[in-house]
Amino acid sequence: MTEFDEGLHRILAVDDNQQTVRIIEIALRKAGFEVVTANSGSDALNLIKRRGMPHLAIVDLNMPRMSGFEFCKAVHRFSDLPVIILTAVSDEKTVIEGIEQYAEDYIVKPFSPAELVARVRRILRRIGDFGYTLDPIVRVDDILRIDFPNRTAFVNDKEVSMTPTETKLLYLMLHSAGRIVTSDYLMRRIWPFETANEDRLHVHVHRLRRKIEYDPKHPHYIVSERGLGYIFPAPKTE
Repeated sequence: MTEFDEGLHRILAVDDNQQTVRIIEIALRKAGFEVVTANSGSDALNLIKRRGMPHLAIVDLNMPRMSGFEFCKAVHRFSDLPVIILTAVSDEKTVIEGIEQYAEDYIVKPFSPAELVARVRRILRRIGDFGYTLDPIVRVDDILRIDFPNRTAFVNDKEVSMTPTETKLLYLMLHSAGRIVTSDYLMRRIWPFETANEDRLHVHVHRLRRKIEYDPKHPHYIVSERGLGYIFPAPKTE
C-alpha cells in the first residue's frame, strides 16, 4: 500500500444538479477514487444505509426534501464524516456557518474539478484512513458488528441500541483503530459547541462498554490509556 491510495477511499457526492454530479464523478474517478452519488440529502442517507459509510462527502446546500446542512446534522448524529460543501451560495454568513459547524471545507460554484480533487486528497491525508472496512454493517470481529446509521451494535448476534453520543464515540474510536485517541480530541469532536469535561466523557465510555464489551471491567474494544485517552484494537489483516 502506498502512503495515500485513492482507490481505498469512497466519496459520496450529493447534489440535485445532474451535470454537477457528473463533473464530480468524472474528476474523482479519474483520480482513482470510488464514487457514489445521490440527488438529495435524504437519498444520501438511504444510500449510506444500503452501501455503508463513505470516507468523505461532497454536499450541495440547496436540495429538495433535505438541505445540505440538514444532511450534515443527520449524518453527524451517528458519525464524524468529513464533509466538503460545494454550492453556489457564497454569502459570508452561510460560508462561516458551514465551515464552523458542518464542514472541513467550503467551495463556491463554479469550481475547478482539479482543485476539488486536491482538496479531497488534503482532507483525507489529514484525517487518515478508517481502520475497518466501511460496509453497511461494520464487522469488527466474530463477536462485534456495528450498524452506524441505525445506531445499533450486534454483540454475539444480540441487537443492542446505542445513543447518538455512543454511536459517534464508537465511530471515532474505529476511525483511529490501533492508535491512541486523546480524551481532548474525543470531547472536541463529540461536543464541538459545548464545554465538556473528562467526567462527562467517562460516563459515555462506561455506558458504551456495558453495551458492547463481554467483560466491561476488563474491556477489549475501548481500552484506557492512562493519562492520555483510549485505544481501539487495530483490525486483523488476512
